Amino acid sequence: MSYFNQDLFDFLRELQKNNNREWFNANKKRYELSVKIPFEEFIQDIILRIREVDDRVTVTPKDCIFRIHRDIRFSNDKRPYKDQVSAIICEGGRKNMNVPGTYIEIHHDTWKIYGGAYFIDTKMLYSLRNFIADNMSEFNGLIKDKKFKKYFGEIHGEKSKKLPKEFMEAAGKQTLLFNKQFYFFNRLDPKKLLSNKVIDLVMDHYHAAHPMSSFLEEGMRI
Repeated sequence: MSYFNQDLFDFLRELQKNNNREWFNANKKRYELSVKIPFEEFIQDIILRIREVDDRVTVTPKDCIFRIHRDIRFSNDKRPYKDQVSAIICEGGRKNMNVPGTYIEIHHDTWKIYGGAYFIDTKMLYSLRNFIADNMSEFNGLIKDKKFKKYFGEIHGEKSKKLPKEFMEAAGKQTLLFNKQFYFFNRLDPKKLLSNKVIDLVMDHYHAAHPMSSFLEEGMRI
């Protein structure tokens, strides 16, 4: 099934250049038909496919999709709208972003599929570092896994300048222990989003990410 057409990208491109309420209100019907409704249908079908593998994912698209309206209350950037659409599919959706999930973000010229853990609180991070240090061989094997490297390449994330001393020896063997985030992503050609096999493509990424995501989730339990 094909969910989108070229106007998805055209709308986001034009929104980037006309990020104001007057333009958006004049194009609201177009937004609903070319962006909002097809994106909801897209996310719904991804949820259903993931639920076949993980029955904890009982969320709805509303639980997963981020608002296109920006929160400008405490920002110097007063543009009212995001120039991308995005959703996080995991147990709990947007309200549970400290667990590994599948994050999808669509821009006018590309789209990305993310996995891993981005929001990790202090206690979870300590637990995860300890888990990695205790299971170094397994972690290294997951990083080197052929499917993981094919779809995602490597793990990204902001790094700590210092580590608790108990992790320093292990960090000499695996520098990713300095990470405060453990996420990975693939940047894809927009044309693939228009394909009638796009859900299969998302699920290929999901399955490639699953072993690493499961490891991270286990390590983050406190």
